Amino acid sequence: MFRISQTMREIAHPTPPGPKRNPPGPVVIWNLIRRCNLTCKHCYSISADKDFSGELNTAEVQEVMRDLRSFGVPVMILSGGEPLLRPDIYQIAAYAKQLGFYVGLSTNGTLVDESNIEQIAAIGFDYVGISLDGMRATHDEFRRKQGAFDASLHGVRLCRDAGIKIGTRFTLTQDNAHDLPALLQLVEDEGIDKFYLSHLNYAGRGNKNRGHDAFLQTTRHAMDLLFDTCWAYLQRGLEKEFVTGNNDADGVYLLHWLRKRFPEKEAALRAKLAQWGGNSSGVNVANIDNLGNVHPDTFWWHYNLGNVRQRAFSDIWRDTSDPLMAGLKTFPRAIKGRCAECSYFDVCGGNTRVRALQLTGDPWQEDPACYMLDEEIGLSGARERVQLAPFIKVKSVKVA
Repeated sequence: MFRISQTMREIAHPTPPGPKRNPPGPVVIWNLIRRCNLTCKHCYSISADKDFSGELNTAEVQEVMRDLRSFGVPVMILSGGEPLLRPDIYQIAAYAKQLGFYVGLSTNGTLVDESNIEQIAAIGFDYVGISLDGMRATHDEFRRKQGAFDASLHGVRLCRDAGIKIGTRFTLTQDNAHDLPALLQLVEDEGIDKFYLSHLNYAGRGNKNRGHDAFLQTTRHAMDLLFDTCWAYLQRGLEKEFVTGNNDADGVYLLHWLRKRFPEKEAALRAKLAQWGGNSSGVNVANIDNLGNVHPDTFWWHYNLGNVRQRAFSDIWRDTSDPLMAGLKTFPRAIKGRCAECSYFDVCGGNTRVRALQLTGDPWQEDPACYMLDEEIGLSGARERVQLAPFIKVKSVKVA
């Protein structure tokens, strides 16, 4: 995750870089349930409105939570499917708070209503994130359900009015980029605390719909708007949190944005972003799915590292006998193509590996969704670039 607001504050008030500190354990996004009342186009878990067998029960979830906490995991995001469809979601969330986790709830928001907002507020969630994939017509099309936008926005308002830190998540594609300005205005008008722009990642239905990924120039326009908006908030002295995810080229693009406006500040920020280091899948970000399988992040559901019913998460996460985990935990990572020659490799770390895998069958190839131009990242001469192309099914994972 790229924390734009935090980085913008560093631009406004620079501080010297200190020693690099990794968190004690990874942030864990836990898909507690696969069932969902929606069938969104970009769903990485390919959820549906039906029960899925084999999901961890309450006692098993709590046992794993204790191991996560002893391992030093600081943050737990409870997700799905739709987590509010789990009958024990409040019991699980309350136990997570009792153990001392920072606890977030990731929901589509349609099930947040007057019947449960008091229960949600009583848990003391540190953050609730609700997805809005554009304004009403666009969102309902993406979510494949009429009225989904109004129901989700109602959930946003209920959380906000209950004093819960609330944020919206927006997955950028070519089909909804036109709604970004209006959505940012909605965030201001509704007093929403946080805006998260996610770049499309090629997993689940997001992989099958990859032909609708935002073209590179569209991505650049969207990032310019997001950076300008965040900077304007900072200049107005208003607190609003802007973050992006799933494209670590955002940090590199911000340096170029900064060069046009405050070139004297670029070197200091470059040092800070290099210390951040970009993509951290398999290092500082982890995923547990509804069956207890552990993945390097939420977009690797086709690749299991182990199952928490058979081995403790702490053992699975430290095991580098798995070649994919060994490669992800190598610093710097051995990435091919444009990434290998990029002069900003220290800033983005080679970006998102699952997109390379889904396109080429090789997780160590260049990320096809890097939207930086060759001349902007120190590359010269004609070269063939991995292209965004129609979905191809990956039958095996090449990790050597």
